[in-house]
Order: sequence, then C-alpha cells, then structure tokens
Amino acid sequence: MHGANLGTLLRTCDAVGACLVVPPFRWVDEAVARGNTLRRPSCVHRVGNPVRWLESERANGSHIVGVELADEAIRLADLPAADRRTIMILGHEASGIPSEALDLLDRAVEIPMVGTGHSLNVAVAGSLVLYKLAGLL
Repeated sequence: MHGANLGTLLRTCDAVGACLVVPPFRWVDEAVARGNTLRRPSCVHRVGNPVRWLESERANGSHIVGVELADEAIRLADLPAADRRTIMILGHEASGIPSEALDLLDRAVEIPMVGTGHSLNVAVAGSLVLYKLAGLL
C-alpha cells in the first residue's frame, strides 16, 4: 500500500541473501529506487505476470510460502528454515494474497498477534518471515 515498504523489504532481502521480485508497475520502480539506501546494486527482479512466474517457479521445484491468515496456516515459530529455493509471497496490506496466487502456495504462515490489530505492516511481516526462512531467527 505504501512505496516505502519496498525499500524496507529490499534491505531485508539484502540482509538475508534474498532477491526482491516485483511487478512492473511504474510506481514500483520509483519506490524501489527511492527506498534503496544500500550503497551497491541490489537484487531486484521485475516479472510481468506474477502468477505465471509463480507457476513456472513452482514447476521448477521452488517451494512457495505465503504470509496469510488461512485455516491451514502454521505459526511463524513453527516455520522451518528453507532447505531449498523458496519464494515468499506477500499480499496487499488490505486485501491479502490474490486467490489465484493462494492456489499455488505449498504452505501458508501466520504471525500470531496479541494486540488488537489484525495484521502487521507488510514490510515488518515480510522481514520476520524472511529471517525465519533464512534460519537467522
């Protein structure tokens, strides 16, 4: 929902050795450029059709993990570190992961909350899950 989130996610991707994959919207390029405070080029991939890209990645053996409130979701604490190429999917802060992408998930993960909010900021949620998948938490 906010372009600044892409810069935060890009820094986390760099910190854990991951790449950021984004759709080719004009505002995305601007947000990534504005948010990239790293002193060197970052690993950013632009994909024309995210769902087709996910289908291709899954067919090639990638494990797809979505951060989403779902009946079958596991708690973040129970998420094992990735042992193969893994793609983490984040949805829109208001509407979540689109249904056509939900169908491609191998696993859904939720971040338990004690407070009154229903979700975390997408950059915060993504950063927590990336660190867990990288085996750094």
